[in-house]
Amino acid sequence: MRVTTALLVGLGLTASGPFALAQTSTAAQTAAAPRAQQATEQPRAPALEYLGTLHAETGTRTVVENGPQGTRTIVQVVGGRFEGPRVKASVQTPSGDWITNRADGSYRLDVRLTLKTDDGALILVTYNGIGQTTAAGASLRTAPLFETGDSRYVWLTRLQAVGVGERVGTAVKYDIYGLK
Repeated sequence: MRVTTALLVGLGLTASGPFALAQTSTAAQTAAAPRAQQATEQPRAPALEYLGTLHAETGTRTVVENGPQGTRTIVQVVGGRFEGPRVKASVQTPSGDWITNRADGSYRLDVRLTLKTDDGALILVTYNGIGQTTAAGASLRTAPLFETGDSRYVWLTRLQAVGVGERVGTAVKYDIYGLK
């Protein structure tokens, strides 16, 4: 009797084993389905809001060669204008770009400038970016941030901007967009 019971219990476990595995496998597939669906969805692309165009004129350059971080070029920004649908301003001095020349031939931008809006607000603009020399001058990509205490422009302090620009001679031009 013990042998028969042991045999029946063994057969029952063997017979239910595939069923148990099938249930587990089906449950795992059901749980994995949303993850697989999420993996096939496209990443969300950011929307952009045009903020304006920055025109700047550069002045003297000071070059510090072969430092521990590479060659540095400090470029004066002597003036300029920002024109956009919600902001119209002049570039104030002092302003400048602390450039680091990189081993791959590109250079890192580190810019600080102040805008004075046509209605009297002061806005600090700082940005880092990457520049590459071109036949015409330079191709520039930046990530500006804005700081102000003026309530009319505090909306700028809450966004991350991107800039696409170029330098031709001593003139620099960027189209600036806010990421939404």
